[in-house]
Amino acid sequence: MKGRPDFYYRKSKEEGYPARSVFKLQEIQEKFHVIRHGDRVLDMGAAPGSWSLYLLEVLAGSGHVTGVDLDEPDPRLTVHKRYRFLQGDFYTPEILSAIAEDAPFDLVASDAAPSTIGNRIADTARSFEMALHVLSVAERHLAPGGRFTVKIFQGGEEKKIMDRMKTAFETAKAFKPKASRSESMEVYLVGIGFRGLSS
Repeated sequence: MKGRPDFYYRKSKEEGYPARSVFKLQEIQEKFHVIRHGDRVLDMGAAPGSWSLYLLEVLAGSGHVTGVDLDEPDPRLTVHKRYRFLQGDFYTPEILSAIAEDAPFDLVASDAAPSTIGNRIADTARSFEMALHVLSVAERHLAPGGRFTVKIFQGGEEKKIMDRMKTAFETAKAFKPKASRSESMEVYLVGIGFRGLSS
């Protein structure tokens, strides 16, 4: 767990981001161009705020970002005029209703992960349920042609989400950024060109 993880940790501090996870989104952006000028973005599981800060940086004074998390994000976000933070559980009706107020979105992104207990079967099952919920929110609130990315722990169930994404998006891919720790189970699923759900 030394070496490369330390490099990304140091780099995040040098560049002013609260967490190394920013470089995972940066790699996703470089490969898939999920963030585009003027986008309205939903960041589910936003704290401590690295993804939201990077989103605003790429948007460069355009668009809007809505962040959701149980914990408060970096203070720089709470005062940003193009950022709205919703503090709470994104499973609850109250938060889901608040999310809907800012819809439709051009991008729904999530680096959220469930609390883990060290049991791979249980942890991957919780990750699957969370990723499925995030996808359901995206399916309700993405604009036509919109984009999507979500983190999931690899354990077999991710294929079910990928199959569902293939019906909802023109392109659906799995991607493991270099910034992910080598021992990590995580992978990111990316959808491009939202076309809605088949009836």
